[in-house]
Amino acid sequence: MQVIPVLDLLDGHAVRAVRGERSHYRPIQSSLCATSNPLEVARALIAATGSRTLYVADLGAILGRGAHTETLAALCDALGDEVAIWLDAGFAGYASMRALFEGIAHIMRCPRPATLVPVFGTETLTDASAIADASAAGYEPILSLDYHGGRALGASSLDSASWPSRVIVMTLDQVGANAGPDLRTFAALQAVAGERQLIGAGGVRHHDDLARAAQCGAQAWLVASAIHDRTVGLSSRL
Repeated sequence: MQVIPVLDLLDGHAVRAVRGERSHYRPIQSSLCATSNPLEVARALIAATGSRTLYVADLGAILGRGAHTETLAALCDALGDEVAIWLDAGFAGYASMRALFEGIAHIMRCPRPATLVPVFGTETLTDASAIADASAAGYEPILSLDYHGGRALGASSLDSASWPSRVIVMTLDQVGANAGPDLRTFAALQAVAGERQLIGAGGVRHHDDLARAAQCGAQAWLVASAIHDRTVGLSSRL
Protein backbone atom coordinates (compact mmCIF):
# COMPACT_ATOMS: atom_id res chain seq x y z
CA MET A 1 0.00 0.00 0.00
CA GLN A 2 1.21 3.47 -0.88
CA VAL A 3 1.79 6.15 1.76
CA ILE A 4 0.90 9.57 0.34
CA PRO A 5 2.25 12.51 2.38
CA VAL A 6 0.00 15.49 3.03
CA LEU A 7 0.91 19.19 3.02
CA ASP A 8 -1.68 21.55 4.56
CA LEU A 9 -1.30 25.21 3.56
CA LEU A 10 -2.65 28.11 5.61
CA ASP A 11 -1.54 31.76 5.78
CA GLY A 12 1.66 31.01 3.89
CA HIS A 13 2.76 28.18 6.17
CA ALA A 14 2.64 24.42 6.23
CA VAL A 15 0.41 23.71 9.25
CA ARG A 16 -0.44 20.71 11.41
CA ALA A 17 -4.05 19.65 10.88
CA VAL A 18 -5.94 18.33 13.91
CA ARG A 19 -9.53 17.00 13.79
CA GLY A 20 -10.59 19.43 11.07
CA GLU A 21 -10.58 22.30 13.61
CA ARG A 22 -8.99 24.75 11.19
CA SER A 23 -9.19 27.83 13.41
CA HIS A 24 -6.70 26.10 15.72
CA TYR A 25 -4.17 25.01 13.08
CA ARG A 26 -0.66 26.32 13.71
CA PRO A 27 2.57 26.30 11.66
CA ILE A 28 4.05 22.83 11.61
CA GLN A 29 6.67 21.83 14.14
CA SER A 30 8.23 18.79 12.56
CA SER A 31 11.08 16.44 13.38
CA LEU A 32 11.82 16.40 9.63
CA CYS A 33 12.85 20.04 9.23
CA ALA A 34 13.23 23.21 11.29
CA THR A 35 10.80 25.37 9.32
CA SER A 36 7.16 25.66 8.27
CA ASN A 37 8.16 26.88 4.80
CA PRO A 38 5.93 24.89 2.42
CA LEU A 39 8.68 24.06 -0.08
CA GLU A 40 11.06 22.81 2.59
CA VAL A 41 8.33 20.79 4.28
CA ALA A 42 7.26 19.30 0.94
CA ARG A 43 10.83 18.21 0.17
CA ALA A 44 11.15 16.69 3.66
CA LEU A 45 7.90 14.73 3.29
CA ILE A 46 8.98 13.32 -0.07
CA ALA A 47 12.41 12.39 1.29
CA ALA A 48 10.91 10.72 4.39
CA THR A 49 8.47 8.55 2.42
CA GLY A 50 9.94 8.10 -1.04
CA SER A 51 6.49 8.94 -2.40
CA ARG A 52 6.05 10.16 -5.95
CA THR A 53 2.76 11.81 -4.96
CA LEU A 54 2.12 14.75 -2.62
CA TYR A 55 -1.38 15.67 -1.47
CA VAL A 56 -1.80 19.41 -0.92
CA ALA A 57 -4.78 20.94 0.89
CA ASP A 58 -4.93 24.67 0.27
CA LEU A 59 -6.86 25.58 3.41
CA GLY A 60 -6.76 29.27 2.54
CA ALA A 61 -8.78 28.51 -0.58
CA ILE A 62 -11.04 26.02 1.20
CA LEU A 63 -11.86 28.64 3.86
CA GLY A 64 -12.50 31.31 1.21
CA ARG A 65 -9.47 33.38 2.21
CA GLY A 66 -7.66 33.07 -1.11
CA ALA A 67 -5.59 30.38 -2.76
CA HIS A 68 -1.82 30.09 -2.31
CA THR A 69 -1.36 30.45 -6.06
CA GLU A 70 2.29 31.53 -6.01
CA THR A 71 3.21 28.87 -3.43
CA LEU A 72 1.47 26.19 -5.48
CA ALA A 73 3.35 27.30 -8.60
CA ALA A 74 6.61 27.18 -6.66
CA LEU A 75 5.81 23.66 -5.43
CA CYS A 76 5.10 22.46 -8.97
CA ASP A 77 8.34 24.02 -10.16
CA ALA A 78 10.44 22.71 -7.26
CA LEU A 79 9.13 19.14 -7.35
CA GLY A 80 9.29 18.93 -11.13
CA ASP A 81 7.95 16.10 -13.26
CA GLU A 82 8.80 13.35 -10.78
CA VAL A 83 6.16 14.15 -8.14
CA ALA A 84 2.44 14.42 -8.83
CA ILE A 85 0.62 17.03 -6.72
CA TRP A 86 -2.97 16.16 -5.81
CA LEU A 87 -4.54 19.54 -5.06
CA ASP A 88 -7.67 20.18 -3.02
CA ALA A 89 -8.32 23.92 -3.09
CA GLY A 90 -11.99 23.98 -2.17
CA PHE A 91 -13.24 23.74 -5.75
CA ALA A 92 -16.99 24.35 -6.06
CA GLY A 93 -16.99 23.28 -9.70
CA TYR A 94 -14.92 22.95 -12.83
CA ALA A 95 -14.72 26.70 -13.49
CA SER A 96 -13.04 27.48 -10.17
CA MET A 97 -10.64 24.59 -10.66
CA ARG A 98 -9.70 25.70 -14.16
CA ALA A 99 -9.21 29.31 -13.02
CA LEU A 100 -6.73 28.29 -10.32
CA PHE A 101 -4.86 25.89 -12.61
CA GLU A 102 -4.59 28.61 -15.25
CA GLY A 103 -3.32 31.04 -12.63
CA ILE A 104 -0.63 28.58 -11.58
CA ALA A 105 0.32 27.93 -15.22
CA HIS A 106 0.55 31.68 -15.86
CA ILE A 107 3.03 32.12 -13.01
CA MET A 108 5.02 29.12 -14.25
CA ARG A 109 4.79 30.34 -17.85
CA CYS A 110 3.65 26.98 -19.11
CA PRO A 111 0.44 25.75 -20.83
CA ARG A 112 -0.56 23.40 -17.98
CA PRO A 113 1.34 21.99 -14.98
CA ALA A 114 1.57 18.38 -16.13
CA THR A 115 1.84 16.88 -12.64
CA LEU A 116 -1.00 18.87 -11.02
CA VAL A 117 -4.13 16.79 -10.36
CA PRO A 118 -7.43 18.31 -9.15
CA VAL A 119 -9.16 16.89 -6.09
CA PHE A 120 -12.85 17.73 -5.77
CA GLY A 121 -13.87 17.52 -2.12
CA THR A 122 -17.56 17.05 -1.39
CA GLU A 123 -17.23 19.52 1.50
CA THR A 124 -17.09 22.35 -1.06
CA LEU A 125 -18.26 20.82 -4.35
CA THR A 126 -21.60 22.22 -5.51
CA ASP A 127 -21.57 21.23 -9.18
CA ALA A 128 -21.49 17.46 -9.63
CA SER A 129 -20.74 17.86 -13.35
CA ALA A 130 -17.28 19.17 -12.43
CA ILE A 131 -15.83 15.66 -12.37
CA ALA A 132 -17.04 14.83 -15.88
CA ASP A 133 -15.99 18.27 -17.15
CA ALA A 134 -12.48 17.92 -15.71
CA SER A 135 -12.19 14.42 -17.12
CA ALA A 136 -13.24 15.62 -20.56
CA ALA A 137 -10.53 18.30 -20.37
CA GLY A 138 -7.90 15.65 -19.63
CA TYR A 139 -7.27 16.40 -15.96
CA GLU A 140 -7.92 12.89 -14.48
CA PRO A 141 -9.70 14.30 -11.38
CA ILE A 142 -9.98 12.67 -7.98
CA LEU A 143 -13.09 12.76 -5.78
CA SER A 144 -12.76 13.19 -2.02
CA LEU A 145 -15.76 11.97 -0.03
CA ASP A 146 -15.56 14.12 3.10
CA TYR A 147 -16.92 13.16 6.52
CA HIS A 148 -16.93 14.84 9.92
CA GLY A 149 -18.62 13.86 13.17
CA GLY A 150 -20.03 10.72 11.62
CA ARG A 151 -21.84 12.50 8.79
CA ALA A 152 -21.20 13.12 5.15
CA LEU A 153 -20.30 16.68 4.20
CA GLY A 154 -21.80 18.46 1.23
CA ALA A 155 -22.28 16.24 -1.79
CA SER A 156 -20.97 13.05 -0.15
CA SER A 157 -24.19 11.38 -1.29
CA LEU A 158 -23.05 11.89 -4.92
CA ASP A 159 -24.24 8.99 -7.07
CA SER A 160 -21.45 6.41 -7.13
CA ALA A 161 -21.97 5.96 -10.88
CA SER A 162 -20.42 9.41 -11.36
CA TRP A 163 -17.35 8.70 -9.23
CA PRO A 164 -14.00 8.89 -11.09
CA SER A 165 -11.45 6.07 -11.07
CA ARG A 166 -9.78 7.37 -7.87
CA VAL A 167 -11.75 8.18 -4.73
CA ILE A 168 -10.51 9.39 -1.34
CA VAL A 169 -12.39 8.59 1.87
CA MET A 170 -11.60 11.59 4.10
CA THR A 171 -12.64 11.46 7.76
CA LEU A 172 -11.69 14.94 8.93
CA ASP A 173 -12.12 14.41 12.67
CA GLN A 174 -9.62 11.53 12.59
CA VAL A 175 -6.92 13.75 11.07
CA GLY A 176 -4.10 14.32 13.57
CA ALA A 177 -6.27 12.96 16.40
CA ASN A 178 -4.01 10.00 17.26
CA ALA A 179 -7.10 7.79 17.32
CA GLY A 180 -6.54 5.43 14.39
CA PRO A 181 -8.15 5.36 10.95
CA ASP A 182 -11.91 5.24 10.38
CA LEU A 183 -12.02 1.82 8.76
CA ARG A 184 -15.79 1.43 9.25
CA THR A 185 -16.60 4.31 6.91
CA PHE A 186 -13.89 3.14 4.52
CA ALA A 187 -15.35 -0.39 4.36
CA ALA A 188 -18.89 0.93 3.80
CA LEU A 189 -17.74 2.97 0.80
CA GLN A 190 -15.57 0.18 -0.54
CA ALA A 191 -18.72 -1.89 -0.88
CA VAL A 192 -20.02 0.50 -3.54
CA ALA A 193 -16.72 1.60 -5.11
CA GLY A 194 -16.45 -1.33 -7.49
CA GLU A 195 -13.13 -1.41 -9.37
CA ARG A 196 -12.18 2.13 -8.42
CA GLN A 197 -8.98 2.86 -6.52
CA LEU A 198 -10.05 3.72 -2.97
CA ILE A 199 -7.69 5.82 -0.87
CA GLY A 200 -8.10 6.50 2.85
CA ALA A 201 -7.26 9.67 4.76
CA GLY A 202 -6.91 10.51 8.42
CA GLY A 203 -5.95 8.70 11.59
CA VAL A 204 -2.92 6.59 10.66
CA ARG A 205 -0.48 6.54 13.58
CA HIS A 206 1.99 3.79 12.76
CA HIS A 207 2.75 0.69 10.69
CA ASP A 208 0.03 -1.41 12.35
CA ASP A 209 -2.65 1.08 11.26
CA LEU A 210 -1.35 0.90 7.70
CA ALA A 211 -1.47 -2.90 7.83
CA ARG A 212 -5.08 -2.84 9.05
CA ALA A 213 -6.02 -0.39 6.31
CA ALA A 214 -4.39 -2.59 3.68
CA GLN A 215 -6.35 -5.58 4.96
CA CYS A 216 -9.53 -3.54 4.46
CA GLY A 217 -8.61 -3.06 0.81
CA ALA A 218 -7.04 0.41 0.87
CA GLN A 219 -4.58 0.90 -1.97
CA ALA A 220 -3.12 4.07 -0.45
CA TRP A 221 -3.51 6.29 2.60
CA LEU A 222 -2.97 10.02 3.09
CA VAL A 223 -0.69 10.64 6.09
CA ALA A 224 0.77 13.78 7.69
CA SER A 225 1.29 13.81 11.49
CA ALA A 226 2.74 10.30 11.68
CA ILE A 227 5.35 11.21 9.06
CA HIS A 228 6.34 14.38 10.91
CA ASP A 229 6.55 12.36 14.13
CA ARG A 230 8.62 9.66 12.37
CA THR A 231 6.26 6.79 13.21
CA VAL A 232 5.57 6.30 9.50
CA GLY A 233 8.23 6.56 6.81
CA LEU A 234 10.13 4.56 4.23
CA SER A 235 10.11 1.44 6.41
CA SER A 236 6.30 1.58 6.66
CA ARG A 237 5.61 1.01 2.96
CA LEU A 238 3.63 -2.22 2.50
